[in-house]
Amino acid sequence: MHHHKWNIEHIDNLMPWEKEIYVNMLIHFLKEEEKRMKEQQAAGG
Repeated sequence: MHHHKWNIEHIDNLMPWEKEIYVNMLIHFLKEEEKRMKEQQAAGG
């Protein structure tokens, strides 16, 4: 939430389908970050 500058009030006021989209976006972002970190560690950095 902090990285994307989302606050609790905004999330609480979303429609259920909007929450689903945001959660999916967050999951995708976290998976990409994990992949990036693993690649960086494998490269010795």
